[in-house]
Parts: sequence; structure tokens; C-alpha cells
Amino acid sequence: FIECGVIDGASWIHGLGYQPHVALIEDPLLLRRKMENYGVQFSQIDAAYPLSGKDGPYFGVPYVLKSIPWAKHAGCSRVATTDGLHKPEGLGDQEALDLMRRSYAQIIEVAEAYEITINIEVHGYFTTNPDMVAKMLDFCDSPFLRMNMDTGNTFIAGQDPVAFCKRFQDKVNHVHIKDVSESLAASVRGEQTGIAVSQCAIGDGVNAENIKQVLTLLHDCDYDGVLSMECEGAGGPMIEQSLAWLRNTLAELSIPVDTKPPSRSDATGN
Repeated sequence: FIECGVIDGASWIHGLGYQPHVALIEDPLLLRRKMENYGVQFSQIDAAYPLSGKDGPYFGVPYVLKSIPWAKHAGCSRVATTDGLHKPEGLGDQEALDLMRRSYAQIIEVAEAYEITINIEVHGYFTTNPDMVAKMLDFCDSPFLRMNMDTGNTFIAGQDPVAFCKRFQDKVNHVHIKDVSESLAASVRGEQTGIAVSQCAIGDGVNAENIKQVLTLLHDCDYDGVLSMECEGAGGPMIEQSLAWLRNTLAELSIPVDTKPPSRSDATGN
């Protein structure tokens, strides 16, 4: 599986083939067939324009709504959404929550029609606060509103990743596995709400033990979804080291892993 962000449009860099995001102007069925030839499919696409700000309903909601049918045709059953990194300018917390409630109501109505799960990713001012996440997950009474757990973002925000995951274990639908280097934790933990990737190999940082406990917790509650590694590549070796650590850890914890490539019949989008 792979997980990519999507962009609503194109750019010069995208045309050159360097853009890590996928453009929604690309035909999703043709892209899906191309990916099947390589034995991969999307575990999730990221349509994470901050929905907590004043412009969330104007830019974020249409962006997510356009991503939902695209994901369906691409054989992807999840779309990630989130809030902004900081407290939204000009809005109180309750005002922003009310704004997001209306936005998610629109989004979930379409998501239910396409049977696409909308995940709230732990990444910002609201979503790294467990009490706020609880309110957000109650925006809609729908099985298509769930949470994307992130071991790195919860830790760097000053939270306990294990306690965070345990509180929402029945809502976890997708997981980002990120470690945090000792130096980064010492300099910014509790001051930031997220990091894009692990700057050290997964297993080499100060978050490794938390990751193990999160994996155990998820296994105990019968989570059978995707574990999406987010780490720097360093040209490849760091990803290889991270993957080896994760696989070895899963084996040590007696957690079974399905690593077979998806077939065309598997990639139904359901």
C-alpha cells in the first residue's frame, strides 16, 4: 500500500514527475490499473486542507468532496482530513468546532453515498487534544467518520500516544507510524502539533516503546487495518531499516501481517 496527498490541479513540478502528490486531474481508473501492474494500491489519500479556519468551508470542503469520488474510482476506501496547526485566527474554539461540524456534515453525506471512510488525522491544534478529538468524532453518527492515529504527532504535541490511542481505539481506521529523534523531542515536544515524517529510522527514536505499546493495543482490539510508515528515506536505507524494525516488532508481538500485493479484485474501493 501507499498513501499520497492529492492536489486539485497541476503544477510545473507535477508535470515533470517530481510532485509527491497525485493530481485529481489524473484519471483515477487509469492510475489504478497502472498501480495494479506494480502490485500497489492506495491505503488512503490525503485531502487535508485545514478545516478549522474561516476559509475551511470555502476551500477545504470542496477539495475533500472532489477527492471522495476520485478515491472511489481509484480503489481507495479512505480519505484523510484534518485541522490547522494553530488556533484559527479570529475564531474561538467553540466557533471553530461549530464551523467544522457543519463542514463534516456535508462531507459525510457524500462519503456515505460513496462508502468512503473520512478519517480525522491527528495533526493540529484541535486534533492533538484528545478532548477536542472526542467532540469532532461526535460531529456525525456515522461509521464513515473515523480517526487516523499518528504515533509521532501525538508524542511531539506532548501527549501520551498509548493513552491517546486507547481512548479512541474503537474509532481508529488508519495508522501513521512515526518515531521521534531524541534531539527533536528535546527541542520541540509540547510546542508543535505535528511532524511530517520521522527524521530518524523508526525504532531508533525515543518513541519506539510507545509504538510497540500502540501496536499491542491495536492488536488486542482486533485492528486489522494499514500501518503507514512515515519517515525520511535517506535514499532508501532509512526506509528499509524502518520496515525491518516494524516487521520484526510485529513478529515479536505475535501480530500477523498480510504483505501480499493487492489484486485487481481486491481494489474495489469498498
